[in-house]
Amino acid sequence: MDTTLGDPQAPLVGQLLDGRYRVDACIAIGGMATVYRAVDTRLDRVVALKVMHPALAVDATFVERFIREAKSVARLDHPNVVGMFDQGADGAHVYLAMEYVAGCTLRDVLRERGALCPRAALDILEPVLAALGAAHRAGFVHRDMKPENVLIGDDGRVKVADFGLVRAVDTETNSTGTILGTVSYLAPEQIEQGTADTRADVYACGVVLYEMLTGAKPHSGDTAAQVLYQHLNEGVPAPSAAVPGLAARLDGLVASATARHPDDRPYDAVALLGQVREARAALSDAELDAVPPQALPSGPMDSRAAGAGSSEDRTDVIRRPLPAAGINRTSRLVMPPAEEPEPGRQPVRRGRRTRRGLVASVVAVLLVLGVGAGVWYINSGQFTRVPSLLGQPEKAAKSRLSAAGLDVKKTEHKFSDTYDRGQVMSSSPASGARIRDNDAVSLVVSRGPEIVRVPHVGGEPLAQARQDLKKAGLASGMVTKEFSEDVDRGKVIRTDPASGTRHAGSAIALVVSKGAPVDVPDVTGESLEDARADLQDENLKVVVAPGRINSPEDAGQIAKQSPADGARAAEGDTVTLTVSKGPRMITVPDVTGDNVDDAKSALTDKGFKVHVDKPFLSFSDTVDTQSVDGGSQAPEGSTITIKTKGL
Repeated sequence: MDTTLGDPQAPLVGQLLDGRYRVDACIAIGGMATVYRAVDTRLDRVVALKVMHPALAVDATFVERFIREAKSVARLDHPNVVGMFDQGADGAHVYLAMEYVAGCTLRDVLRERGALCPRAALDILEPVLAALGAAHRAGFVHRDMKPENVLIGDDGRVKVADFGLVRAVDTETNSTGTILGTVSYLAPEQIEQGTADTRADVYACGVVLYEMLTGAKPHSGDTAAQVLYQHLNEGVPAPSAAVPGLAARLDGLVASATARHPDDRPYDAVALLGQVREARAALSDAELDAVPPQALPSGPMDSRAAGAGSSEDRTDVIRRPLPAAGINRTSRLVMPPAEEPEPGRQPVRRGRRTRRGLVASVVAVLLVLGVGAGVWYINSGQFTRVPSLLGQPEKAAKSRLSAAGLDVKKTEHKFSDTYDRGQVMSSSPASGARIRDNDAVSLVVSRGPEIVRVPHVGGEPLAQARQDLKKAGLASGMVTKEFSEDVDRGKVIRTDPASGTRHAGSAIALVVSKGAPVDVPDVTGESLEDARADLQDENLKVVVAPGRINSPEDAGQIAKQSPADGARAAEGDTVTLTVSKGPRMITVPDVTGDNVDDAKSALTDKGFKVHVDKPFLSFSDTVDTQSVDGGSQAPEGSTITIKTKGL
């Protein structure tokens, strides 16, 4: 069986895949898979089909992890994540059927328009972070965030694509000194160690934000090695350096997300989303709508398929640099030394070849061709290829082997979270491998998922609970926290599914205690010493904010607190106090002779409270006197009494 891709443009267009999906057009071609637009003929709906290149589909371990990740992502029900509908295999073609989003990618937008105004950039980034945040809290890491994987629908919806495949390949290639990713968006720890957590996605989002604000990538070079070197040794520059006039808060967002050390970044997409929303709230309309200058597109359009992108934008397997060569975090790129001739030996002239050497080369080529033709002739009838067996029922797989003239050597049964009971998980030799006629093939058949009992981890510290789940063959999933009167802070309250339940090997959600709830007391208006004592009596920690602010409270008293009065906190939580430096002194406007309503508006606009004193039997609406003369100073927030004239 030929395991090459065939026509690199659109090998499946016009075919009916798996008897169900009519492939209509090629959407994009990547390093690992090709994406097609297809019609699900059973449900009569348009879908996007991601089909792994057949050369990868013969690797049983890779396929199993690919499918397992796809099933996990299918459980991510989020409006900003591309939905997963189906998974299957048809011969050498392993595929995913996903939601089809009519529109374009963020890469298309950047090529067409260059830099975006900050408001548009944040409008795109926020739903991206919401999608990643849902994944991060469910225990998934995307590992290949880039503009190609941000889809923008014709209706304006933003969705993140390509969950799952990236993680599976990364896990597979980790031990071989390679990583899967896109060089322009790799975090330093991905390059150095080949592993990544949620903070690697945060880094990539920071690079994407920089690119949206400036229209260009922060690092560039003639080779991938040059770009990787810059990620390791140079920080991402401030966007305002490329686009003067951008707000400093945008520079801060990019700097926070792309810190070279992962501990200096927001710990996941949810934390970064909080920073983004805080920054947006602090930006003025003028700063949000600042029109960027025209920027050069970030790369040429790939004529093969929309969204295919340049080589820098493709997801590829990249060899990690070794400590002694390639890229070093503390030194320059190490280049191979130039060849030097041995003493007394003339250097070889590469551009010329002796007549004797040329004749010898021609003779050697002819000999190889002759011998090769003979060997091919002798062996042509003695070899065949193992047919496609992955995912086939055991009986069907044996029939395929028999039809190919091959016997079954032995059959082994193993547990699998991916393959249904009775399906072939792998074979030796693998599908597509060259094998002698009448030889035998060993099969590994699925026993279905291993059903295990969820261990009792209630009352255990989170780290211990995770270890116990791992020992039981289960993964720890999303962790949520809630108050508990009975369970100490930081320990597990319960699991979902519950302890003792029989469960197939997948993620177990954990609920962790925040401790007993504490009603935060109101300490505004108190002295710092009294406020600190009141909060410590409730087992709350106190932090005093740097600097003082103007407020209606007297100087030295607490102006505000966070969390505020009435909020619920856990024992040991921190309350931040801000101390007042007293109210601002404001010039009181002169409102005598003004209409009462106009006078009230003028005074409240300045920050004063107003009391109207209207004498008995007064029919006047004109201010006769005011308690503080116009032009005098009074504390902001103080009360000014205005009085009308009586009879």
